[in-house]
Amino acid sequence: MILVSSCLAGLEVRYNGTHCLDKKIHQLLEENKAITVCPELLGGFSTPREPAEIVGGNGEDVLDGKAKVVEKSGSDVTELYIKGAYATLRKAQEVNATVVILKEFSPSCGSSMIYNGEFKGKKIVGNGVTTALLKRNGIQVVSEERLSDFLQGKI
Repeated sequence: MILVSSCLAGLEVRYNGTHCLDKKIHQLLEENKAITVCPELLGGFSTPREPAEIVGGNGEDVLDGKAKVVEKSGSDVTELYIKGAYATLRKAQEVNATVVILKEFSPSCGSSMIYNGEFKGKKIVGNGVTTALLKRNGIQVVSEERLSDFLQGKI
């Protein structure tokens, strides 16, 4: 089974109430090869919500207590991101997920690039909190930007 970010499946769960429908992911769902997950909703957030970025590092640093996730207004929401990451891990384990396809750049789901914590649109190399936890537990995470490579067996 494959877990996929709910927003990539067309569900309007992104921070601003939108989605990022990916037709290949929609096809996986229709073929019953994938199920959706949203770490932020599992962590206790609602939609819409304030944008958030990791400040002081990346997802690994958040898990290690060295960085935090902060909303644009300055509110520390680290615990909700960690809660969502662990809930996503449990779900991945329950369904024996072989891979998790997550939305790039998100403070939860980014798997190669995340925003730098300044809320100015600048990206840095790094994993989001959920991606970091999944990888620590031996679960493969793929960005929607590398989905074609994954489906073709290149990664």
